[in-house]
Amino acid sequence: MSFIDFGILDAIDILLVAFLLYQLYRLIRGTVAINIFIGVAAIYLIWKLVEALQMELLSEILGKFIGVGVIALVIVFQQEIRKFLLLLGSTNFTHRRRFLRQLKILRDDNEPNIAISEIAEACRHMADSKTGALIVLERKSGLGSYVDTGTRINSQTSAQLLESIFNKHSPLHDGAVIISGEKLLAAGCILPVTEKTSLPSRFGLRHRAAIGIAEKTDALAIVVSEESGSISIAIGDEFINKVTAAELPKHVLDYLRD
Repeated sequence: MSFIDFGILDAIDILLVAFLLYQLYRLIRGTVAINIFIGVAAIYLIWKLVEALQMELLSEILGKFIGVGVIALVIVFQQEIRKFLLLLGSTNFTHRRRFLRQLKILRDDNEPNIAISEIAEACRHMADSKTGALIVLERKSGLGSYVDTGTRINSQTSAQLLESIFNKHSPLHDGAVIISGEKLLAAGCILPVTEKTSLPSRFGLRHRAAIGIAEKTDALAIVVSEESGSISIAIGDEFINKVTAAELPKHVLDYLRD
């Protein structure tokens, strides 16, 4: 295709592809899947280069890698692909609008603020009583697959509700609570545990699960230690220990506003 033959349909084609790639990036940004996607894209570009240079052996090897990379992407994104197809085929217009908002195609000016004051109050009480807790705050990465492992609650977040869930006599106290905006989505959720071997021995399962979810998504995890009553935060590769209840809102809001 030459520049002389370049028409309006070609421009629309390029814009649509750029738009879809941008939305895909927004969807997976902050998750471990982005590294796999970038790796496959890099191998694809190198493959095209060696193919143009007629390096047949290397081109054949990289071509095999591309095939495996596509399968890996399908496995990594199986939940997102399933959700995309279900919502795309849904006749419910409300579901479609919600899906478009998740892709940032539509802007929702009424997105709720995080219930940080209630969370901070609950953490302060649980720290004083040395009640173990694990609270995960959803950001841009969807946590639907982790929500499905617990008991759905879909209630307004309150300090009293959080304290009752993590009470040692509650059947849900061992798992994590997942919060999105002001909604407490589920309790008793199972999270991935970090594979790091360099963590201090004092870190229990809650701390390792908090670090694990922070590694795999862009979520923020808050841990209240049952042993010491200290509050910790896991964000990406960063783990902030001994955060006071007064400092907690600032740490959370600073991160969620990025």
